[in-house]
Amino acid sequence: MTEFEMTPQTAFSPTATATAERVTAFLRKVYGWMFVGLGISTAVAFALVNSGAVLTVARTPVLYWGLWIATFGLAWFVQARVDKLAPGTAGLLFVVYSALVGAWLSPVLLIYTGESVAKTLAVTAGMFGAMALYGTTTKRSLAGWGQFLFMGFAGVFLALLLSIFWKGAAASSGFQFGITIVGVIVFTGLAAYSAQQLKIMAVSVPEDRHGSYAVVGALSLYITFINLFLMLLRVLGGRRN
Repeated sequence: MTEFEMTPQTAFSPTATATAERVTAFLRKVYGWMFVGLGISTAVAFALVNSGAVLTVARTPVLYWGLWIATFGLAWFVQARVDKLAPGTAGLLFVVYSALVGAWLSPVLLIYTGESVAKTLAVTAGMFGAMALYGTTTKRSLAGWGQFLFMGFAGVFLALLLSIFWKGAAASSGFQFGITIVGVIVFTGLAAYSAQQLKIMAVSVPEDRHGSYAVVGALSLYITFINLFLMLLRVLGGRRN
């Protein structure tokens, strides 16, 4: 008689069950914070557009780049100080960060049509969700992706800065298209990689620190989502006349 492959008994052990519940609870907090952050950013961006204040952001380079520097510095601070931050403080800083990003992104709504922004947002959510699900459920280790993805992230970042400050070959359509394609690949891969790393974090971090680390995990996913959205918008976005 053919033997059926049975699920290992250890899969039903109290330890395995407790670990699975711990991971699930942690991921619920992470994605909860991420959705809160995206909601705040969206609300702030639309509020600035509707009030007309977005024109001040768009026409004031010092303010625009000041917002960018503030978001960069705040993200670095939260991640660097996660071991010292209370969950409430980390959460408050993430809320402030999300609002600043919303203000920084608000001029995008002046460049692209609302329909194309909504379409790109839906595509981004689908791609991000699929890759995050893959990273969470796959049994294959994605650790090897990390070094290449972060190198790609650094390359895209430097290339974008080059295209802003050097209006030569770096501003050509071919160069910009190349940046976009690489960026989409990098941030799609980071969605899966980060999702798997969060499972590891859920087990390795003491439960009494889950609150602060859940915020940092949400911050990592949020940054990946926003960057993927901006890269896709360069391809799918329809500019206003």
